[in-house]
Amino acid sequence: MNSACSAQLTFAGMIARKHYFSLPLDYQRPDGEKISVFAREISSPDNCDKDLPFIVFFQGGPGFGAVRPAANGGWIKRALQEYRVLLLDQRGTGLSTPVNFASLSHLTSDEQTQYLSHFRADNIIRDAEAIRQQLTDNQKWTILGQSFGGFCVLKYLSDAPEGLAEAYITGGIPSLTRHADEVYQATYKRVLAKNQDFFSRFTDAQTLVKSLASHIESNEVILATGERLTIEMLQLLGINIGMEQGPESVYYLLEQALIDTPSGTQVNPLFLAHFCQLLDFNTNPIFALLHESIYCQNTASNWAAHRVRNEFAEFNYQADKPFLFTGEMVYPWMFEQFNNLKPLKQAADALAQKQDWPMLYDLDKLATNKVPVTAAIYSEDMFVEMRYSLETATQVGNLKYWVTSEYEHNGIRMDGEHILDRLITINRGEKLR
Repeated sequence: MNSACSAQLTFAGMIARKHYFSLPLDYQRPDGEKISVFAREISSPDNCDKDLPFIVFFQGGPGFGAVRPAANGGWIKRALQEYRVLLLDQRGTGLSTPVNFASLSHLTSDEQTQYLSHFRADNIIRDAEAIRQQLTDNQKWTILGQSFGGFCVLKYLSDAPEGLAEAYITGGIPSLTRHADEVYQATYKRVLAKNQDFFSRFTDAQTLVKSLASHIESNEVILATGERLTIEMLQLLGINIGMEQGPESVYYLLEQALIDTPSGTQVNPLFLAHFCQLLDFNTNPIFALLHESIYCQNTASNWAAHRVRNEFAEFNYQADKPFLFTGEMVYPWMFEQFNNLKPLKQAADALAQKQDWPMLYDLDKLATNKVPVTAAIYSEDMFVEMRYSLETATQVGNLKYWVTSEYEHNGIRMDGEHILDRLITINRGEKLR
């Protein structure tokens, strides 16, 4: 086992090593096509020559690379007290054989569909286990999952608990059995509540956004990324109102959206640039392609969020009705409006219709789980239904949880040192400080 002390990369208060692993695209064909999976090992200068265990971070998403830390802070600061941190770029993200329209352009739509079907949590966990065996001489390690990373934690507990010493989840306990339709029926209600909070806090926001919507309907407005801005795209900003500091970001953007010029009212170029920065669909296509599949077990999603939206007519914008933002939903029209998704439309439709997704969770194995697990459940979470998280908590053995209203979905990003410390304390049965 090589020490991180030999690394040449240094950050404020941290030392890093890069790891690349050649792993099968399809574990049913281990001698077939390979992909590269990247992980960054972080140590503190005081501990880098010690043989400390790893804690592996599973990022939210799906479809986003691991955090790129610039300083020793947040949950990483707490973790480095007793671990080496491994920041895993899940397959298809970051430096792990990235998936995007350019990297898939040599494939037919059918080949794209087949290729992308290997990028769910099941293969992310197979990658992690292969990395553990190569990197640690088969020693157990600890895992931490945020949001979709929590789905990965439960998949790990279901498939390979023998590799785990402890497990932690923040904002990401999924239902083990419910269909995507049920998930979105609950989620739309949560999004409605977040809209109410947003427009109550920012009393002129409804006027601002409706003025912008009216302008968009009457004029061709082109975003910095080249797309025509539509009402549906504007509604997607709502994914941010369920985050800490997200409502403020959306409000300040709306506040600057329209400007008066000698030629009349126009959309501020600043808005056109910053709007693109608040949405990730052009840059992280796996999220749009595979988000609904994270709920699929021998079933197709059939664009669940799009279908369920018909039960919530208030989200269909009308000029004489209140404007509402949507949330963490993916819609088929996105593959007609976002430039970098357009080349993947046929594959997206095929993935939405795919019925033979493998089962994700072994309920019997999870019920008898022996690995100590502790989860933070955020009662006001817009992205994860608390009722379903609590339901799952009763189905997983040896799982303790902490329910709190202090944080939004991205709490670990805002107060990670405290959250991880509390979870570790609970998991080990120690007295809370």
